[in-house]
Amino acid sequence: MAHLQNAEPAGSAPASPALDRRQFVTGASAAAIVISGGSLIHPVEAWGLEVKALKPDTMLTLIKMARDIYPHDRLADRFYAVAMKSYDEKSGKDSAFRVDVEKNVAEVNAISAKQFKQPYAQVGWESQRVNLLRAIQKGKFFQGIRSGLVVSLYNQPEVWPVFGYEGESASQGGYIARGFGDIAWL
Repeated sequence: MAHLQNAEPAGSAPASPALDRRQFVTGASAAAIVISGGSLIHPVEAWGLEVKALKPDTMLTLIKMARDIYPHDRLADRFYAVAMKSYDEKSGKDSAFRVDVEKNVAEVNAISAKQFKQPYAQVGWESQRVNLLRAIQKGKFFQGIRSGLVVSLYNQPEVWPVFGYEGESASQGGYIARGFGDIAWL
């Protein structure tokens, strides 16, 4: 996953953009998620996420961790971004939470830098990232992300069709009255 950032000191003359129009159009497939200011932009999937409380790099790492914890090739990155957005929202209201998230992500990136010479989100091989996650899987931070994703990822109505889930059935008389007994192979 490519990582581009336009870092310019406050009050200085604007530097050339991290991604110009031609690079955006021709090289979109090379850059999965781009960091631009306080936003994450996915040029291939055409979505963006404004990050208000956390550092954009932190949010990028959280999204990549979410995908590695619950990998689904048929789910777009935007669903993982939506699932992890609550970390940014809670960080905006609770500074102690924000500090804890930033510290834990920095630790994940430090482990990654030691092993792979780059931050977690830039490690190209999923198997390497998963091995890194196995090393921290018993920790409170990892367990919090993993357990939170059960709700924040799978409770998005837009992902339900990918898994064949039709939604709640109580309002429609339950599953028994909606094809439960239509098993043709028995």
